[in-house]
Amino acid sequence: MKIKSLFGKQGRRPGRYASGFSLVEVSVGMAVVATSAAALFSGFTSGFFTMQMARENFRATQILQEKTEMLRLYSWDQVNTAGFVPTTFATPYDPSSTNGGVVYQGTLTIAPCPVAASYSSEMRQVTITLNWRTGALNRSRTFKTYVAHHGLQNYVY
Repeated sequence: MKIKSLFGKQGRRPGRYASGFSLVEVSVGMAVVATSAAALFSGFTSGFFTMQMARENFRATQILQEKTEMLRLYSWDQVNTAGFVPTTFATPYDPSSTNGGVVYQGTLTIAPCPVAASYSSEMRQVTITLNWRTGALNRSRTFKTYVAHHGLQNYVY
């Protein structure tokens, strides 16, 4: 009985070209892995930044509502007394306590009502503006409302 050699006639193994990866295949594979990793980390960064902006927007809305609700507690005379209602304020916000946090700078202005009606002297327009910074972005929110002499305040007092 004759035993055949594993290396064939020329002394080489059959299929030697199919036994590994070429340098080009490895390079392309690594490029695909690197691109996928970069996209993944970019997605994480974008998601965290979007969540931070959503938290800050929500906090800005809370501050605007707080200042608006504060107006409900003042009488008409207090609203019209110069200096009684604070015109500027600063509210810090830091949910994680690891960095300096966000400081909301606000202004509150009370002006005559711009409505052309007979009762416009009995109303005031209140504008609350918040400014803050998210990273390199300057952000701002503004809310306008009206206060009437014979409005909600008369039910409180």
